[in-house]
Amino acid sequence: MNTSVLRRRLNIILTIVIIGGLLLSIYQLWTPGKKIQNGSHDLQRNGIWLQHGWLGDDEWFERNKKVKLIFYFRNASNIRQLAEQLNIHHITDVFPHLCPTSPDGYIPPVDENQTELFLREFKGFRVMPWVGGVSGVQAFPAKPEWRENFTRSIQDLLRRYPQFAGIHINIEPCRSGNKEYLAVLQEVRKALPEGKILSVAAYPPPTLWHPFAEVHWDKDYYQQVAQYSDQIAVMMYDTAMRFKKVYQYIMASWTQDVLEWASPSSVLLGVPTYKDEGVGYHVPEVENLSNALLGIHAGLSSYPVLPRNYQGIALYCEWEMDETEWQFWEKYFLQSIAIMR
Repeated sequence: MNTSVLRRRLNIILTIVIIGGLLLSIYQLWTPGKKIQNGSHDLQRNGIWLQHGWLGDDEWFERNKKVKLIFYFRNASNIRQLAEQLNIHHITDVFPHLCPTSPDGYIPPVDENQTELFLREFKGFRVMPWVGGVSGVQAFPAKPEWRENFTRSIQDLLRRYPQFAGIHINIEPCRSGNKEYLAVLQEVRKALPEGKILSVAAYPPPTLWHPFAEVHWDKDYYQQVAQYSDQIAVMMYDTAMRFKKVYQYIMASWTQDVLEWASPSSVLLGVPTYKDEGVGYHVPEVENLSNALLGIHAGLSSYPVLPRNYQGIALYCEWEMDETEWQFWEKYFLQSIAIMR
């Protein structure tokens, strides 16, 4: 190899090293998140997704091989302890799992005594059962008969238990522009008893960092969903992101977009507290409560006054929250801990 070729190669390598070093330095100096400890973004109206056992009937425990756990859930002391924990941590909206629907559209049955017990202990909360399923497996929004049965079973549940504040619908996957999903919301909206809340789980806005259109809703679709819903809880996770600061940046951007696009619906910003090790769509070292809150704080800090439709944060999920996460939640999001009820 002659001297000139060797020199050119060394120059190329040196250039790559210099550019790489500059990019690394820029990344290290970049602070897309913001740490806030004064509770200024806590309106004390946050939400959380709960597991099925809190309302489930005997068959659910048997079908899922969880019979040994039935006495844990059907225990007034445990329900009361959960309510106290959520109350202390400024959570008012709870979404107990009641999925999936049957393929013909009926939501799962609840245990009558358990449901009455749960609602007594959760008096003062807004309890909205979480219903829906996987599109094409249990949920078939394109079928009028499925929508009719789904709507009627929601209506029957809320009439049977008027203590429920409303219903929380989660049907996935649901591409932006899906007209059948809008038909579900429209029909449920019309059938809800007066004063009941229609809450929906929503996909986050599009981003260049996660170019998969099937799991993002654009501005136009958000505005259409907002026409029929009272509350939108955005699932701001499952991005497959490997870089903490990039995830914080995405969260800040999504926070601003959703609050603009979803108006006038109330917005809960959904954050991940689950682990799901080894799956391609979620890296727990990146997508976690810490990074999510840093990004949301940055997004909210851009407003001199918080938007009127901002309600708070929704934690996904109750069964994955540990003591460390509750402590972090207290320190980096909540106003001073106090009993609200």
